Amino acid sequence: MKKYIYTVLLVLIGITAAQAQRMLPKQKGLEISAGVLFDDKIGNDYYISAAMTLNGKNGNYQLWTLGYTHQYHDYKDLRIPQETYSAEGGYSFFLLGDARKNITLNFAVTGVVGYETINRGEAMLYDGAKILSEDNFIYGAGGRLTFETYLSDRFVLVLQGRTKVLWGTDLQQFRPSAGVGLRFNF
Repeated sequence: MKKYIYTVLLVLIGITAAQAQRMLPKQKGLEISAGVLFDDKIGNDYYISAAMTLNGKNGNYQLWTLGYTHQYHDYKDLRIPQETYSAEGGYSFFLLGDARKNITLNFAVTGVVGYETINRGEAMLYDGAKILSEDNFIYGAGGRLTFETYLSDRFVLVLQGRTKVLWGTDLQQFRPSAGVGLRFNF
């Protein structure tokens, strides 16, 4: 097992040693990420997303994201699912990084639109209780702070903290989360 771990570490070190230009203007990237949501309980609530990036000048880039969020709400011995489908568009600003942009810290501001469903549209529960929150179209703003490092000329590891502030929802308006992603630059 140690042999495999050492081999992977050597490959990663060899890949990161490549010295190529980073964050070229008009370069596109495809990012896949996943993470957990922070609310009163941490554990079963998660998100997954796919994003397209378009690099601008000075390490800035446009960001277009499609996302899915899954949360549970407890009611007696039942777990009521809440699902959110969203689309985001915005701009990420370069904050800090080395000269070659191998490691960067970026801050993004986005607009959010989407649809939220609670218990898959079923308002009545098994015991006759009725869910008062309804399925809604949602809108709002988002922010994300990312730590990005190049694993190779094409692959970027992205560690991110995100938050969304949503209107049009009957539930939580403020939704923070943290996750990890991998971006492939074309």
